[in-house]
Amino acid sequence: MDREESIKFAHKYLEDLLSFFGANITVSSTCEEDVIELSVPSSSLNSLLIGRGAETLRSMQYIVSTVLRNKDAELTRVNIDIADYKKQRADRVAEQARQWIEEVRRTGNSYVANLNPADRRIVHRVASEYSDIHTFSEGEGHDRKITIAQASS
Repeated sequence: MDREESIKFAHKYLEDLLSFFGANITVSSTCEEDVIELSVPSSSLNSLLIGRGAETLRSMQYIVSTVLRNKDAELTRVNIDIADYKKQRADRVAEQARQWIEEVRRTGNSYVANLNPADRRIVHRVASEYSDIHTFSEGEGHDRKITIAQASS
């Protein structure tokens, strides 16, 4: 399945999956950097579709990605965002990262945070805007942590 077919398939598959929840919602799809971006507009089912700690959202993302891999699709990485939940969360994490960076600058002490992979990527991206700050991740699996430090240390 080529790129366009992969995107169309993921789009249709997610719409079908949403119908399982009783949601007749039109999904929009794009592709950025070999990742299929699927956006679900806000509805009365937001909390159900996102789930506690975004578990339902991540599960749907995993299902769509797995089906694409099983069909030997050219594109298999999928990002699903429901009612801009991920975008709003990314904005909050970025703001928190800026506060942590200012604390590191003020005190000179490194800051260590236990974040999920997506949130760590956001912190790394924000920290790259500061020439006097560097970040690195250590650990394995759920124990992986990000450290924000002054570049001189």
